[in-house]
Amino acid sequence: MVHRAIHHKGRGALTNPASRFSATAGEDFDDGWDTLDWAAAEDDAAPATHLHRDPTRRVISRNESPDVPFSASINPYKGCAHGCIYCFARPTHEYLDHSSGLDFETEIYYKPDAAELFEAELRHPRYRCEAITLGANTDPYQPDDRHLGITRSILEVAHRFNQPISIITKGAHVTRDLDLIGDLAHRNLASVFVSLTSLDNGLKRHLEPRAAAPAQRLRTIEALAHAGVPTGALVAPVIPMITDAEIEHLVAAAADAGATRAGYVMLRLPHAIKHLFREWLAAHYPERAEHVMSLINQMRGGADYDSAWGTRMTGTGTYADLIAKRFALACRRTGINGKRFSLDTTAFRVPPAAGDQIGFDF
Repeated sequence: MVHRAIHHKGRGALTNPASRFSATAGEDFDDGWDTLDWAAAEDDAAPATHLHRDPTRRVISRNESPDVPFSASINPYKGCAHGCIYCFARPTHEYLDHSSGLDFETEIYYKPDAAELFEAELRHPRYRCEAITLGANTDPYQPDDRHLGITRSILEVAHRFNQPISIITKGAHVTRDLDLIGDLAHRNLASVFVSLTSLDNGLKRHLEPRAAAPAQRLRTIEALAHAGVPTGALVAPVIPMITDAEIEHLVAAAADAGATRAGYVMLRLPHAIKHLFREWLAAHYPERAEHVMSLINQMRGGADYDSAWGTRMTGTGTYADLIAKRFALACRRTGINGKRFSLDTTAFRVPPAAGDQIGFDF
């Protein structure tokens, strides 16, 4: 049957294409159902979220990418119910035999033993302390973490070991853990980057349907900064002709809220995301879709995406250079980016394990 794009309330992807690793794939054909009221179909209930236990045996992941500013990370979840259409992590769901589309935002894997596994890795004799990033792939404060609480359990372990943690999120309930994050920050063991994409609520509802509203994210920055947490803003992704006009406003709003650092990332469209994003453009911005993709192609050597290290985050060419200059000027105007977050790795200690006895010689 014809694979049609349907707007599901609260979901970002319009379709659910097969994984590129799938052994079988469907072929579209016209089944004659052209009389179906597709406008009414769009009002159907959004696909439900399904939670799956992830049987992982290790939680600290490592990367050697030269353009990623950290080498160690923890992702408490696979998949993300925020449903951001642009999420570069979507293709990783295909390794689980799921789709990068609706599956990514509805088939969520969680790591119930993450805290225990984290502690075991920190206790390993060969472990050498380095800052660990939470949220490198999917958001540690996505909606289901409100009741699962896995991210907090990881922070509790970091707190006991004096393990430095850097958090990247667009989830407002990061403030739930402000007691732990704040205390870590006072010992120079924690920092937080809040992702800002747009200040437009209408755009946000289509672009990041289940993420916190723009005003909530700014209040989150304010709460973190007020608590003494080194706080930054990540303007990401910058989307040509969709969010690029907001760069200066986003940097200024973040600075006003208390952020002292900022970074940006250009839109990335690896693997299936290029198709999902084109569907999204056609549905929400048909009048400018061609222009948007033209600018993206100009930044990516004529393609939808170029994965080359060093340029994949920023793009190349005239348009990419203009964005870089605008962002740098916006930061200078606001005084943001004046001080780097350098977390302390010297305070790490391994506390006694539960049940350990302290001996005394008399």
